[in-house]
Amino acid sequence: MSENIAGIPIPDSTMAREATSLVREAAPALVFHHSRRVYLFGSLRAEQLGISVDPELLYIGAMFHDLGLTEAYRRTDQRFEIDGADEARRFLLSHGIAAEQAQKVWTGIALHTTPEIPLHMDPEIALVTRGVELDVLGVDYDALTDQQRAAVVDAHPRPDFKEQILEAFTEGLKDRPETTFGNVKADVLAHFLPGFERGDFVEVIRSSPWPE
Repeated sequence: MSENIAGIPIPDSTMAREATSLVREAAPALVFHHSRRVYLFGSLRAEQLGISVDPELLYIGAMFHDLGLTEAYRRTDQRFEIDGADEARRFLLSHGIAAEQAQKVWTGIALHTTPEIPLHMDPEIALVTRGVELDVLGVDYDALTDQQRAAVVDAHPRPDFKEQILEAFTEGLKDRPETTFGNVKADVLAHFLPGFERGDFVEVIRSSPWPE
């Protein structure tokens, strides 16, 4: 029987179970529990907003969204969001999911740290961001009831989550600081990576090879 948390069923297909196992094996408990909360919070927000969503696609997007922070899937030549997005698309295609649907999941993961824009896209994209923003930033915290939040956190605890997720971001990005140019993760490295210097968009324009 499918697991149910805060009234939200956890997808129980073979593909969903394999995704759960993959993330549980590759990621620390911090990331695993966070990823499950992202799915649950995104699903709860979908119910509130009257949004219809493919639960399996949302589940894969939520579960894979931080794989780029893990040793198994981390690269150093691109944004960490793309690491997880690439793996999610590969995983979905290998399970016979149509390319268009797999691309939705790729986009949801790739854009999950880009404020506002994903919220105007397909539900499978928007709800990953809604789940992430609620769990990490507290956006729309009061949109859920105390009972809903408690049920999710009872199932997937978040002890010292704020500091631990910042540490995980730093560890996952310290070997590719240039990939944080123009995105919110530059704030993390500015706090926690000694010697980090932000890229400056104005200076990039001024120092471009154009002669004027």
